[in-house]
Amino acid sequence: MDTNDTYKTLKGLSKGIYKDRGSRFLAFAYPVFSEEEIKPILLTLRKKYHDARHFCYAYRLGAEKEFFRTNDDGEPSNSAGKPILGQIVAYDLTNVLIVVIRYFGGTLLGVGGLINAYRSAAADALSNSHVLTKTINDIYELQFDYSSMNDVKKVIKEEKLTQFEQKFDSTCSITISVRKSRSENVVERLGKIEGLRIRYLRSG
Repeated sequence: MDTNDTYKTLKGLSKGIYKDRGSRFLAFAYPVFSEEEIKPILLTLRKKYHDARHFCYAYRLGAEKEFFRTNDDGEPSNSAGKPILGQIVAYDLTNVLIVVIRYFGGTLLGVGGLINAYRSAAADALSNSHVLTKTINDIYELQFDYSSMNDVKKVIKEEKLTQFEQKFDSTCSITISVRKSRSENVVERLGKIEGLRIRYLRSG
């Protein structure tokens, strides 16, 4: 497998826990693919665990792992979100959110104790997770005349492309997903079809 066009994420929700001197740290690791997914998750957790003291989290998004954020939610700066993010990085994951909820046990743990606790809780959740390897794909819209349909379908079939939107009218439109490492070859093949127009939409 070409690892240059793959990334690792989670199959589904996984949980972890860490305890230290009466404080409990509950960790929840989720696969997420946009910032819009994160707020509802946080709201649901805050409602369910309304009596907890802190809701700290970190996430990393994008196939290129280019976007990330941390939140200490009232804990000392960099004592919670950063060690949580460190575990996402250590597992080489992306499109992942980890929330660690703290129930305070009455004893201060100090910055070093907090860093260890949040890191350990996040690590426990990830150790219980099912990691998936996914391909990075380029998404294209193809526009062509109906007379070119057979030629387009032939390339889609031979290249085993994923097709997820199509409109057939006087002109036809199909949206396809191409594995990044095959993208150049596929576009070259499609470009030989007379009258076909290719528009790059996004990568994901």
